[in-house]
Amino acid sequence: MFAALLRRDLLLAWRSRADVLVSLTFFIIVACLFPFGVGSDKELLIRIGPGVLWVAALLSVLLSLNRLFAQDYADGTLEQWLLSDTPAPLWVAAKILAHWISTGLPLVLISPLLAVLYELPAEWLPTLAVSLLLGTPILALLGAVGAALTLGVRAGGVLIALLVLPLFVPVLIFGAGAVQAVADGTGATPWLLLLGAGDLAALSLAPLACAAALRLAVESG
Repeated sequence: MFAALLRRDLLLAWRSRADVLVSLTFFIIVACLFPFGVGSDKELLIRIGPGVLWVAALLSVLLSLNRLFAQDYADGTLEQWLLSDTPAPLWVAAKILAHWISTGLPLVLISPLLAVLYELPAEWLPTLAVSLLLGTPILALLGAVGAALTLGVRAGGVLIALLVLPLFVPVLIFGAGAVQAVADGTGATPWLLLLGAGDLAALSLAPLACAAALRLAVESG
């Protein structure tokens, strides 16, 4: 069932790939605009580059959260899933994974290319990619909880931002801190381990919280 739901959501994401490309395009535009705004000072670009790329990735993930459950809620599919025998956290996890593959993973893959704009040293790029690989799933899991809590609510997109942005801050600190640790020569392992621990904690709690919030949204809707 997990594999079937994952395949279904990935297929739907491919069919509506224009929506998926919006998040990726937003990430690219934000990352490209900063060098124009702060100037061409190499030392400044290197110093702010990891943080800028992380903030752009965070905002791109936030931009895509509003559509995570909206279509299934609108056409009644969500209600059928909640009535099925499949444990709700299982299919919720499948939807979140499909969402991350279609929106978060492209950000990870393109980030080393955008790092060239900030003239980041080549030895920093693997850490940047790994930190995004570990951090963006946490953003997706926490964001899914916010999307479920605001499902069917007017101005839900604004409420999602208010709910999840404070939760995103530690992930941003750990992710950008990993790259900065490499720059300082202290090693990124502790920061990456913190992101890995965050993945495990979010994976164990977020699907349960999402399932409860979705059930509440369907019952109240």
